[in-house]
Amino acid sequence: MSAGYVCFECSARSAWHTHPKGQLLVVTEGAGLIQEWGKPIRQIQKGDVIWTPPGVKHWHGAGPDTKMTHLAIQEALNGKSVEWMEKVTDDEYGTNFRSKP
Repeated sequence: MSAGYVCFECSARSAWHTHPKGQLLVVTEGAGLIQEWGKPIRQIQKGDVIWTPPGVKHWHGAGPDTKMTHLAIQEALNGKSVEWMEKVTDDEYGTNFRSKP
């Protein structure tokens, strides 16, 4: 099991990735975005707890005009807790998306 705080500046986001045993995110500051492959982007904010099931391709990060910090908790399988994939493009992120107050 590993855990860590991740701080994202405005518009910063992870690459697409999966976790072999899933991932729990707890948003501790600010607001951001998360998306599972093939699903719409969702807004997340301080206090939200998000579970991403094992093997589900996803990304997460800050909104375009706000910072976001989350605690990420995941368990390793055969010594590996994440598989990184391609970068999230500006089009995928939604360059016209603006977070709501």
